[in-house]
Amino acid sequence: MEENKEFKKNWHDKYYRKLLLIPLVLLVASLIYLGSYYNNTGDFFAKDISLTGGTSVTIYDSIDAIKLETDLANKLEDINTREIFDVITQEQKAVIIETKSDGDLTRQVLQDYLGYELAEENSSFEFTGSALSESFYHQLIIALIVAFVFMGLVVLIIFRTTIPSSAVIISALADIIMTLALVNILGIKMSTAGIVALLMLIGYSVDTDILLTNRVLKRDEGSLNKRIYGAFKTGTTMTLTSLLALALALIIISSFSIVLSQIFTILVIGLGFDLLNTWITNVSIIKWYAEKRQI
Repeated sequence: MEENKEFKKNWHDKYYRKLLLIPLVLLVASLIYLGSYYNNTGDFFAKDISLTGGTSVTIYDSIDAIKLETDLANKLEDINTREIFDVITQEQKAVIIETKSDGDLTRQVLQDYLGYELAEENSSFEFTGSALSESFYHQLIIALIVAFVFMGLVVLIIFRTTIPSSAVIISALADIIMTLALVNILGIKMSTAGIVALLMLIGYSVDTDILLTNRVLKRDEGSLNKRIYGAFKTGTTMTLTSLLALALALIIISSFSIVLSQIFTILVIGLGFDLLNTWITNVSIIKWYAEKRQI
């Protein structure tokens, strides 16, 4: 019995370095996947029409979206469809069609297929030019990079030590890379809302990393393991609370808001990876650093 208690007490001390293999393997696999995807497509992730340009049509009618997509696949470029339902009754209210084809061609093809004219009363059309979409995309990517750089500078200023600050930055970067890889695997096309979600993910990722680093390096009460465990209880409570709220929101709004659905989906995926990267990757690096410095 005593030996069992001692094993549990020292388990993390013995194996925390080996645990680093789990996020390391996932990170390497994600980088290989994204690199392969870039070689094949010229992009690190699939983009929807808000980033490539194209036409979005909302038709306020009960239509079989899957059949429509199949029937028009050869007539409209890169067509995707999505049904919108009433939250309470689950009655279909509309269908959204997205395609890279221009607005005039899309309208004509849909009218021929449906057999009636599409007007303001029964539909809405939105067209985004490829040049404008490309401009949006580059501006969002620059905003993402700038936000990450400034986050790194703030962390370096706060802790003024290279290794702990690097651990925070590595964990946040790993969250984004792993999330992008899984989003691609799931076949989700990234929109402007998805890039915004990645910006939000940086904030979500860094708060628990800073909490952990601050507890370990700037407080001296209790042993190293007790400080880590205290940060773990607080940090996981924060993350799991956010995860629960986002998951519930995703279930409620997924049937009628594409923008919010993508934001919440990416945040749920990212926060899941954040639990792994904060409490394995960052903990292991910080613990190793603290033991070496006898903090």
